[in-house]
Amino acid sequence: MTAATHSTLFPQVPDSADAVLEGLDPEQREVATALHGPVCVLAGAGTGKTRAITHRIAYGVRAGILPPSSVLAVTFTNRAAGEMRGRLRQLGAAGVQARTFHSAALRQLQYFWPKAIGGSMPRLVDRKIQLVADAAAACRIRLDRGELRDVTAEIEWSKVTQTVPADYPLAAAKAEREAPRAPAEIAQLYAAYEDLKRDRAVIDFEDVLLLTVAILQDRHDVAEQVRAQYQHFVVDEYQDVSPLQQRLLDLWLGERDDVCVVGDASQTIYSFTGATPDHLLDFRVRHPKATVVKLVRDYRSTPQVVHLANGLLSQARGRAADHRLELVSQRDPGPDPVYTEYTDEPAEAEGAAHRIRALLDAGVPASEIAVLYRTNAQSETYEQALADAGIPYQLRGAERFFDRPEVRKAGIALRGAARFGGNDALLDEAVDLPSQVRAVLSGEGWTPQPPAGSGAVRERWESLAALVNLAQDFAAARPGATLGDLVAELDERAGAQHAPTVQGVTLASLHSAKGLEWDAVFLVGVAEGMMPISYARTDEQIEEERRLLYVGVTRARSHLHVSWALSRAPGGRPNRRPSRFLQGLRPGSGSGPGRTAAGASGSVRRGMSERAVAAPRRKQRAPARCRVCGRTLTDAGEMKLMRCEDCPSDMDEGLYERLREWRAAQARRSGQPDWCVFTDKTLVAIAEAVPDDAGELARIPGVGVRKLNRYGADVLAICAGQDPVSEDETD
Repeated sequence: MTAATHSTLFPQVPDSADAVLEGLDPEQREVATALHGPVCVLAGAGTGKTRAITHRIAYGVRAGILPPSSVLAVTFTNRAAGEMRGRLRQLGAAGVQARTFHSAALRQLQYFWPKAIGGSMPRLVDRKIQLVADAAAACRIRLDRGELRDVTAEIEWSKVTQTVPADYPLAAAKAEREAPRAPAEIAQLYAAYEDLKRDRAVIDFEDVLLLTVAILQDRHDVAEQVRAQYQHFVVDEYQDVSPLQQRLLDLWLGERDDVCVVGDASQTIYSFTGATPDHLLDFRVRHPKATVVKLVRDYRSTPQVVHLANGLLSQARGRAADHRLELVSQRDPGPDPVYTEYTDEPAEAEGAAHRIRALLDAGVPASEIAVLYRTNAQSETYEQALADAGIPYQLRGAERFFDRPEVRKAGIALRGAARFGGNDALLDEAVDLPSQVRAVLSGEGWTPQPPAGSGAVRERWESLAALVNLAQDFAAARPGATLGDLVAELDERAGAQHAPTVQGVTLASLHSAKGLEWDAVFLVGVAEGMMPISYARTDEQIEEERRLLYVGVTRARSHLHVSWALSRAPGGRPNRRPSRFLQGLRPGSGSGPGRTAAGASGSVRRGMSERAVAAPRRKQRAPARCRVCGRTLTDAGEMKLMRCEDCPSDMDEGLYERLREWRAAQARRSGQPDWCVFTDKTLVAIAEAVPDDAGELARIPGVGVRKLNRYGADVLAICAGQDPVSEDETD
């Protein structure tokens, strides 16, 4: 055996069943040794639930109690199933089936179809949206792209809740769903969709579960064959089980009760897809003799992060809250969560970028940092802030802002209006740039008021609204700017954000962050209207929003930053307030429901204020003014230049070109875009100021300490008419 096999990449397989139990805490060991009868594991975030259940399976296999081929472990994502299979192999339990519900059902359906149905199994469609579009056409109902996505989601919800088309209106009303169209129309589309599938001999992913359920119900011989194969079941993330998945599990089990379920009702955040924690919460009612084990030792997060997570749940209401788990951190103390209030959203994004830069400089890898937000439409501001700071990033679970179909289409419409707007009746009454943009985007689906409900239509509106807001900010910063100027600005932003990036800081929605963790997490936009989201109206919807924030908090291992902005744009009315979920938890917010003021002040302490770190200049110095005309500057680009865009420049053109050539060479050496070295506006500011020393160079916005240390000698040499130092070193 080579030394490599002892590394963390090649862990040594335990040499006995007892060795499998080594390293487990008492509760995890209890899970691992509870091999018979119904078992319910209530596992809080970061408590090692995957470790506990994989060691349970491995211990049973290695002890000769569970034949590997008799065990079926099911979870909800291919990633989670793959991780489970990998851990089982490392523990010497290869041969155990670990699959998603759909994968396990599809395997059985393919095997039993010739016997139970006869002939070949219908083709499985990967994406049902085209079928929904065809169904809409057959019904003579016109749906845009966003509505297609939302209607598709309603059909999926109906099928996993075992709702037939005729029952959809009543079921949707009972579930208080915000339907994207009239419920009767969706029922009509749903029925037409099912007819089209039958006509074309195709099935979708929900049909895989429905058909497997139907076969197991109707063919007792098939059901008995499946039950003879699988006698032991493990279900991960049980709080996310839908009624249809529970029905399939019941059929797999038959009259037996040899099942182990693992879940946390406080992490139920997918109810809009049909998931419900009721099956987890009712497990002990259905199985009165079940072994119940609670995992509350949190190995992921510091006591400070865990304290905030527990505080959030202490204020929760409803059935899931009655079963909440009080986590106990097993880690050494770390920094307190940082709570920061900003004047506006751009300042919030810049503040986050500043903090992230400090973490990177302190040695935290970019891949161990995440910025989490409520909606994907919020990503653009943070994409821009990180790009301006030269910080690489990656988006998870969403397209880049300028890659989104509605944004691309809006860009085409704006570009066309800029070129041929004189012939466009839409623009006849538009008196300024913002009204022109609103007029153009109204043809793309933007409306002054957001659509009701959530889903793709709302996300599409949010993207267009972000463009409308950007136009307002652009016009305020550059009075007299034309539609063509705005299009050029959009192209510049898109070009910067499309530049190749290495693995970097993760930008993700809270939903797509489930199951992941990072050393440092920035929870941004934690304000009323966004957290909870404005369309969450019922008590159940509000509580799910609280659980979503809880999931976000528990993604952090050590560093947690929570922030909100008082207004959307610079100079806007500061009428926003921090999320109600932080009441009694953040310093200075008093006591929250179910929590004493003493508990709040004693349990959560303010770390170093973001204002003290990220924005001291903004708070301590007078407003920036144009050095030519004296007007107050608010645009970041103008503040870099210290003059209005329209005021005359005294820039040294030759110096500017030499700086550009030097920047291009630096970018080639480092393998990054030019703007990551210095932006064009920063180069213009340098060429106008022609600094003589490091102090003068440091005072130019956009330089900063890091870039001063890295590039200062070169820039000062070029300003003095000399060759840059780095070029001499590389020759």
